Amino acid sequence: MIDITKQILKRKTSIITTFILLAVISAIVQFFVPVNYSMVDYLPEHAPSTIAMDVMEDEFDGAIANTRVMIKDVTIQQALDYKHKLESIAGVTDVTWLDDAMDIRTPIEVADEDIVDTYYKDNHALFTFHVEEGKEVAATDAIYDVIGKDNMLAGDALNTAISQKMTGQETLNAAAILIPIVILILLLSTRSWFEPVLFLTAIGVSVLINLGTNIFIGEISFISQAVAPILQLAVSLDYAIFLLHSFDDYRKTMAPAQAMEHAMKRSFPAIAASASTTFFGFLALTFMDFEIGADLGLNLVKGIFLSFLCVMIFLPPLTLMSYRLIDKTYHRQFLPSQYNIGKYVMKMRIPALILVALLVVPAFLAQSQTNFIYGMGELPDNTRAGEDAAAIEDAFGKYTPMVLLVPKGDLAREEALVDELEELTNVKSSISYTKAVGTAIPPEYVDKAVKAQFFSDDYSRIVLNTTTDTEGDTAFQLVEHVKSITDSYYANDYHVTGESVTLYDMKQIVEKDNRLVNILTVLAIAFVLLVTFRSLSFPVVLLLTIQTSVWFNLAVPYFTDDPLVYIGYLIISIVQLAATVDYAILLTEDYTNNRKDMSAMVAIKKTINEKIFSIGVSASILSSVGFILYLTSSDPIISSIGSLLGRGTLLAFIMVLFFLPALLLVFDRLIAKTTWNAHFFKGK
Repeated sequence: MIDITKQILKRKTSIITTFILLAVISAIVQFFVPVNYSMVDYLPEHAPSTIAMDVMEDEFDGAIANTRVMIKDVTIQQALDYKHKLESIAGVTDVTWLDDAMDIRTPIEVADEDIVDTYYKDNHALFTFHVEEGKEVAATDAIYDVIGKDNMLAGDALNTAISQKMTGQETLNAAAILIPIVILILLLSTRSWFEPVLFLTAIGVSVLINLGTNIFIGEISFISQAVAPILQLAVSLDYAIFLLHSFDDYRKTMAPAQAMEHAMKRSFPAIAASASTTFFGFLALTFMDFEIGADLGLNLVKGIFLSFLCVMIFLPPLTLMSYRLIDKTYHRQFLPSQYNIGKYVMKMRIPALILVALLVVPAFLAQSQTNFIYGMGELPDNTRAGEDAAAIEDAFGKYTPMVLLVPKGDLAREEALVDELEELTNVKSSISYTKAVGTAIPPEYVDKAVKAQFFSDDYSRIVLNTTTDTEGDTAFQLVEHVKSITDSYYANDYHVTGESVTLYDMKQIVEKDNRLVNILTVLAIAFVLLVTFRSLSFPVVLLLTIQTSVWFNLAVPYFTDDPLVYIGYLIISIVQLAATVDYAILLTEDYTNNRKDMSAMVAIKKTINEKIFSIGVSASILSSVGFILYLTSSDPIISSIGSLLGRGTLLAFIMVLFFLPALLLVFDRLIAKTTWNAHFFKGK
């Protein structure tokens, strides 16, 4: 190790130049990495709704409506004029209104009331159409220009456009708030005005390189763009702190170069163990079938690895070239690094054990019964988008189109299917050949443009106008009923798609992912802990501590009756475990060293006194990241991740401070017997 450190320090200038050059190139390249805002694109190819979408795109020109516009107080003719204006907007396709569902030359008073009310009600006209992927921002801006301030726009395309506009800006806002807070925390916890600059430079370079290397992936999700850089900064900042604190200790008795060599050697095991648990925890995300996990997991794994390299290779030469600035900017430490609280904490060990024992089972059960949201969630009511969506729903009710593709050729069977589907409670109306034209007229005698709406070479298309939410028990039950009825007519020879169908598939997939990823995370971290501590009992004690804090965190939404975005739940259950287990490692490592020279009670008190400050600094940074993401993001998924991360970090800190020491004391004899070469002190 000493030889490696000498080689690194010998090439100070070339190493610093290389890393800075890579950071500059990456900072430029990152702007050319496409960002994907569609959650649907991350469903696996074998998902039924994905297959259905692919078939429909191959067979038909039209796409599923993802946008609604309501025009108030218009006549039939005025509504038609608006339809033509909407059709002329670049990126807008398949504008559907009343004239597509019936012959508007027929007086609406004698027409089918359900069909009319779907598109025209109380002199309000409701248009549905598709906005092409990648054109959401320009198209929705143009739509607003056409409809003005008094009319309403809502839908998935608008939500995507808002995300595109806000995610980048909100990430910058979060960073603008977070970085000063991190600097303040570091200034309060260090003895030099310049040390925080070194910390942030080392991790900042790794963050930039991580962002730039995404060019080799091709694209990243908006979740990775918003969350990964900030999480990487917060999680890996500890590595730089470990190294420079060791360097500071050795500087008291050694020359700078020699002090850095010893600091690198001394801090390497702690940094490697910390990075490994986080690395393998995040790696588990890449095994998700729902590919948003793989996208975020790959970004975080790459980020942790690059942070490790920057701290162990880039930071030492950078520190040696600027240590005089550290010396010149020394100040008194504003906060003491040791606190005499160990004896008070240990007085709480029995209440802590009892309290956790009473709460752990209810928390475990509650976190599995939370009401989940699988999509993007709802926009805030105080925004125009939120108000418009509510106004459209008040006037026309909920609207979630569902598209069926059934084999072409048997109009009688198709008509029977449509009639039965329309009997379902939440199916308001349908658009099909048998309804719009009728079975009496053969398709060969119908205009080609009209026929193309309903038939391809192989399939007949039926659009169901449903009145459910895009997700939830009612929506998912309707999906199952539609599939069951269609299956009775066409066996498995059909396809169904739509937003509620996609979210139904997403629910099935991510629930399986949750079990797999949690098992892989626990096994991976347990293996790293097993190797680190060479013990059978330490991994169990540490994982029990952090996993319990995860259950407590995820149980809160159940008891507060707040729906939780499932993607946030799935990600945070991994991130919290992988990121905060470092606190338990730091405390346990110091405890095992102290335990070799003193009794368990004395060792744990001393450890708490010495390590509470370091753990508190790390926890305050990570929890700040979470709460800032929660406060600055308008995106429900990112906001949910932030809230869970902020609260989860604090809970992990509390568990490591009160519950873990109690476990270490209770199981001291078992730990001694199940740890290789424990050499625990045997006196009193």
